[in-house]
Amino acid sequence: MIKQTRSERWFDAMNVAVLLLLAAAILIPLIHVLAVSLSETTALNRSEVKLWPIGFNLDNYLLVLKNKRFVNAFLVTLLVVAAGTLLNMALTTMTAYPLSRTYFQARRWMTLLVIFTMIFQAPLIPMYLLVRSFGLLDTLGALIVPSAISVFNMILCMTFFRSLPEELLEAARIDGMSEFNILLRIVMPLSRPILYTLLLFYAVYHWNNYFSSLIFITDPAKRPLQLYIFMMLNRDEASTTMSNLTQIMNLDVSPKGLQMATVVLATAPIVMIYPFIQKHFIKGSLIGSLKE
Repeated sequence: MIKQTRSERWFDAMNVAVLLLLAAAILIPLIHVLAVSLSETTALNRSEVKLWPIGFNLDNYLLVLKNKRFVNAFLVTLLVVAAGTLLNMALTTMTAYPLSRTYFQARRWMTLLVIFTMIFQAPLIPMYLLVRSFGLLDTLGALIVPSAISVFNMILCMTFFRSLPEELLEAARIDGMSEFNILLRIVMPLSRPILYTLLLFYAVYHWNNYFSSLIFITDPAKRPLQLYIFMMLNRDEASTTMSNLTQIMNLDVSPKGLQMATVVLATAPIVMIYPFIQKHFIKGSLIGSLKE
């Protein structure tokens, strides 16, 4: 074991201290939100809740789950995440694969065109007019089609595909496999780390995206979960929900507790999924961004 010098020990100690401060800055607000959602209304009204719930109370969660607007927004979000992520992954891999092959003659100028769209993005008003011209306003397609592919994610995927041995792909061509079968049966199974990474990137984007629905969606039945939360935190949605449902249910709820319970339920699915793909996410991020 190599003995550390004094300066190296100080450097490690400073790193640990900074990382602990960053972790606390991230975790403390999350813990506070969870504590508020589980606390009694009287404690919330007196502003006594900090990092630990006062009086274990699940009525806020029960009221949120009984709310048809929340359930509908949750289902809309699941549909957008599933359809949007599937479209994203298909277009990203099918674009990254030919651009990663050196024998593709148009690779250089097509790559420049793709990067151009990342540097010079369309402003909001032209994007709105384009979505309207395609008849996508007030449809779920407006939440999926405009973000069908991310150039940054495509570059990550393309960089990973370049690291695959060309000899293996050439052997498959000699055996008579088409380029599509090579992508489907050889390249994608060997690229699971980066594919898991992009899957998480796209799924989290669709799950957290509220701005597109704020601009393109007016029908309340088509609002996704994040827009529902946005409206609840910025308007009187929580008070309206509480007044409508507590009349028929004897529950100990408050507008603030209801808001925090909604936030927890909206965040829980992503938090629960992440540990299962964390190792693939880290490996894919490192290889896809560093390896030539």
